[in-house]
Amino acid sequence: MGKYLEQAKALRNDETVHYNCAQAVTCAFSEATGLSREWSQKVAANFGSGMKRGGTCGAITGGLMVLGLLGKDDGPTVAAYHKAFRDNHQGCLECADLLRINQKQGCEKKCHCDGMVYEAVERIESLLEEKE
Repeated sequence: MGKYLEQAKALRNDETVHYNCAQAVTCAFSEATGLSREWSQKVAANFGSGMKRGGTCGAITGGLMVLGLLGKDDGPTVAAYHKAFRDNHQGCLECADLLRINQKQGCEKKCHCDGMVYEAVERIESLLEEKE
């Protein structure tokens, strides 16, 4: 398990502070991006729950923020990132759709959202390794 994934798991299981999906991803990489955890949390505050409206999953958008902050914002990297999520989630990137599919499968919301965060973190770690 990568150090960023360990960070994300700790954040998602922190019982004193609620980190939304986008915040958990951005805060897990705060050391790498040069943003403090506080600023990472603030930047991503309105991106949880699909930008608070069921739009693009917060874990996915948090990952895009991290990739941008790390200078990995070229078309092929972003396309590979999106494709990986589409391939793993029936073509869906929207929070509302992902949650609907999850509910039909009888899974708990927190478990699903945690999984999306961990998937985003692992995907970023993988993309960073590929680029090095």
